[in-house]
Amino acid sequence: MAGSEAAWQAAQMGVPVVIHEMRPTVGTFAHRTGDLAEMVCSNSFRSDDDEQNAVGLLHWEMRAANGLIMQTADKHRLPAGGALAVDRDPFAASVTAALRAHPLVTIDPGEITELPRDGHWIIATGPLTSTALGASIAQETGAEALAFFDAIAPIVHYDSIDMSRAWMQSRYDKGETEDERTAYLNCPMDKATYDAFIDALLTSDKAEFHDGEAESAPKSTPYFDGCLPIEVIAERGRESLRHGPMKPVGLTNPHQPDVKPHAVVQLRRDNALGTLYNIVGFQTKMKYGAQAEVLRMIPGLENASFARLGGIHRNTFLNSPTLLDAQMRLRSRPNIRFAGQITGVEGYVESAAMGLLAGRMAAAEILRLTLPDVPQDSAMGALVHHITGGAEAKTFQPMNVNFGLFRPVDGLKGGRRGRKDRYQAYTDRAKAAWTDWLAQETLDLS
Repeated sequence: MAGSEAAWQAAQMGVPVVIHEMRPTVGTFAHRTGDLAEMVCSNSFRSDDDEQNAVGLLHWEMRAANGLIMQTADKHRLPAGGALAVDRDPFAASVTAALRAHPLVTIDPGEITELPRDGHWIIATGPLTSTALGASIAQETGAEALAFFDAIAPIVHYDSIDMSRAWMQSRYDKGETEDERTAYLNCPMDKATYDAFIDALLTSDKAEFHDGEAESAPKSTPYFDGCLPIEVIAERGRESLRHGPMKPVGLTNPHQPDVKPHAVVQLRRDNALGTLYNIVGFQTKMKYGAQAEVLRMIPGLENASFARLGGIHRNTFLNSPTLLDAQMRLRSRPNIRFAGQITGVEGYVESAAMGLLAGRMAAAEILRLTLPDVPQDSAMGALVHHITGGAEAKTFQPMNVNFGLFRPVDGLKGGRRGRKDRYQAYTDRAKAAWTDWLAQETLDLS
């Protein structure tokens, strides 16, 4: 995501770009293709609400900046209530095709194993940075490689789901159209089924780490809280899943409208054909055999056929507050910028947003132009400020964009006290700041 967006932005500013992509020559356990911007976890860009949600505001800012990732996501959008979900394979193919067709972009397959000494570079290798390049980065930064562990949710073939037990409905019937309101599929559990499911989950065989990850895994694995394996959630208390991804609120089972489910497993459409559904919030580290057995305990999934089972992987990231300057350059090697998840942002949108900024910053430097400072009151600015100095370095962990990263808005204490008013004030201020920045940038570049 980040590398694709960075390349697009720089090329759009008139700077020739070479994309070095190691896939498919050198693969990873999580990727299936050699396409750029391949989605390996969820197919969702999360909320598209640009008035009350920070990630939706980030969508708005990227669209305003003619971001490739958001343009392509909109073209391949799937019904998902208030969320922006995409048909993942056509999405990645379209991003790849757009970059291949750009006259200033060259795609050079092959692995980069060391930090380059000369030229302008953006490292956007994501959470699965190759072992060799990761070692080179660690050697340059003089610190142990930092990592937490992330997990992938399973995907189910729709025709293997028992619709006499499951039903279509988005939570609280969110969505403007019937198609959006039925973008989610629900599987209900009574208390006995839920208890048996939790027992099986807690006692299931867990997977080993990939590619030497076991050696780097600390005794207490530092998972990202927004993507916890379901077993880890269950270990925090038997009722934890019922208050998380399996909460039964906002749903009515048409098969038994008078019976309130004890818990509900939701699946979200994963492709435009509606032939694939991913199990929402069900990232897991169970071994494949145990995983299929446990997941088939879910009512409606007794005969489920899986297009992909879940998995766990290392997620490498820098201690960016100590290593990167405000221009996202490596302090010890300023010809190198970093972008995406390796900088310590979490999520597709946040990663692509940092690619957007890195691409523009690198191109401006090459063109000997000075970009105005990214406004801290924008979502982009709040996020890049957090990773390049706003966060506490000693406790730095990957972060999704959220309104907690924004500076307080003057005047809220006097009259606008509610959260809704506060979020609206943040978004109004951010949109004005971002629009002004884009206008200034256009004048400077012209």
